[in-house]
Amino acid sequence: MKKNISFVVCLLLLTQLGVGQQRLSEKMAITAMDSLYKDARFTNKEKGPQWTYDMGVVLEGMVEVWRNTGDKTYYDYIQGWMDQFVTEDGDIRNYRPEEYNIDHIKNGRSLLFLYKVTGKQKYLKASEKIYNQILTHPRTNEGGFWHKKIYPYQMWLDGLYMAQPFYTEYAALMGIDSAFDDIVNQFTYMENHARDDKTGLLYHGWDESRKEKWANPETGLSKHFWGRGIGWYAMALVDVLDYFPQEHPGREKLLQILNRTLTAVARYQDHKTGVWYDIVDLGSREGNYVEASASSMFVYAMAKAVRKGYVEKKDFQKAVDKGYTGLVKQFVTSGGSDRVNINHVVTVSGLGGSKNYRDGSFAYYMSEPVKPNDPKGVGPFILAASEMEFAKTAKGRKVNVTLDNHYNNEYKKAPDGQLKPYHYLWDGQDNNGFYLLGRIFEQYGGKLNTLREAPTRQKLADSDIYIIVDPDTEKETTRPNYMNEADADEIASWVRAGGVLVLLLNDAGNCEITKFNTLPQKFGITFNEDNRNMVKGNNYAQGAIIMSPKTEIFKETKKIYIKEISTINVTKPAKALVEDNDDIIIATAKFGKGTVFAIGDPWLYNEYVDGRKLPAEYQNFDAAHELVQWLVKKAK
Repeated sequence: MKKNISFVVCLLLLTQLGVGQQRLSEKMAITAMDSLYKDARFTNKEKGPQWTYDMGVVLEGMVEVWRNTGDKTYYDYIQGWMDQFVTEDGDIRNYRPEEYNIDHIKNGRSLLFLYKVTGKQKYLKASEKIYNQILTHPRTNEGGFWHKKIYPYQMWLDGLYMAQPFYTEYAALMGIDSAFDDIVNQFTYMENHARDDKTGLLYHGWDESRKEKWANPETGLSKHFWGRGIGWYAMALVDVLDYFPQEHPGREKLLQILNRTLTAVARYQDHKTGVWYDIVDLGSREGNYVEASASSMFVYAMAKAVRKGYVEKKDFQKAVDKGYTGLVKQFVTSGGSDRVNINHVVTVSGLGGSKNYRDGSFAYYMSEPVKPNDPKGVGPFILAASEMEFAKTAKGRKVNVTLDNHYNNEYKKAPDGQLKPYHYLWDGQDNNGFYLLGRIFEQYGGKLNTLREAPTRQKLADSDIYIIVDPDTEKETTRPNYMNEADADEIASWVRAGGVLVLLLNDAGNCEITKFNTLPQKFGITFNEDNRNMVKGNNYAQGAIIMSPKTEIFKETKKIYIKEISTINVTKPAKALVEDNDDIIIATAKFGKGTVFAIGDPWLYNEYVDGRKLPAEYQNFDAAHELVQWLVKKAK
């Protein structure tokens, strides 16, 4: 029996390392979609679907799996769940803000995600309703959010994850700058009251009134360091930092809190198993057990913090690797060919309450049921596995990838009413953005930058890859920044010295080509002012390009989709890379120490890589991975 278990563990580890066809994050997500959470787990027969945070944690994991795979199955699952709640007018079924339950804020992040991807106003309107709860949510005397109306004057670690990531993302989207001081304060209040000076760990809860039976009458603190509570807090910090302004002085305070929290957590990692106990500091106490949800949360928070540079890699990478290996070995078992189970998840642990009072004692925590595949373990494990899978391909030095926002310089009114840059930019999650392409670059070691000024060799000095997309016409921008000889000479000089230049144009009429050709012609490339692959409706075959198996870059990609493009002519040193019916579709050039890649379309924007639109036979997502790997290799 032990040999069989070892075989399963080894097989799962090999899958995670890329030997199998599916990664662990996908296997867990498939298990959740197909077996665990179709409807019944979160639906009341009389009231309908429940607006519950734990399903929202699973959806957070699904978002990452979709972004890492480009498989619409995961996206459709997210949207299908949320569309059970959100009406066309933006009302939210079975959401009751008057309860002032901070858990109810959590799912607002799924609404923001869907709004950013689809642009549908119903999701933004629903998000506003969640935000309005924050505006009137009861607070402690110093300003901390109560955990629930029924738990007056209490702050729990859990609440930071339930509210702050949504609060931050909504404030960033809507330009509510005043919110960021408040967000920093929430973490500060919690740490100031809950952090133990000796261990650095955080107590589960704090009661300002000192009236609860579980609360220390002098400090107001609960009795123990509950693993999942600290896990919620750590995940909240790394997710908040995604949208917290770089220039805000409070950002440094959040980074310091994160470092202190993760340092304490790493200190209590179990040396034998690599994971963490339910009560973090009492691993040797009889009855205590290693617990899957907290361990998953700690691995996710540490791994993401390392990847994002929030903490020093040298301080945490060993804990991350040991923790993930322990997660797989201790908790993951096979559920079939494309499924896994996550075991030893505590179902719930709280404080107080009117029924079966939860006194916060060690005996209480040990009395809560432990079972496989509770959503509060499934969601964090998907996040941890996704983070590890995402990070494992980035090796060696970072490659600086700079996206032009000078020749492509379009604006539109943002949700906050301000005119802001859009169209083929890193932060665009809608059809026209490069959000997913940016993630793919990051996956292979890319560090994303944007250049909003005319390029010079000096301004490009720190860039390894420079991408210019869809130069503006007058119908797109009032005062287009046209390519000129001086700019072209500066860029060419940078390429000659070793830079990698990527040119993603468009068809005539949607892109300025005549003046822009000043640049590519220095490398033997000319974009023709024509229109090819003019696809009618959903006749995708009109945009199909069959790739030669001998293509230098696209060795695995067999078929791509590309519509409304300009074709290319080449002279030395350029050469055709992909041709179709005597037309050159893609060209490359070796120029000095540098490299040029050219195609007559923006091509790899979200609409044509995220899997939501194209039939599965078109491998644009795979092509993006192959292209990025080739570009990064050329840059290195």
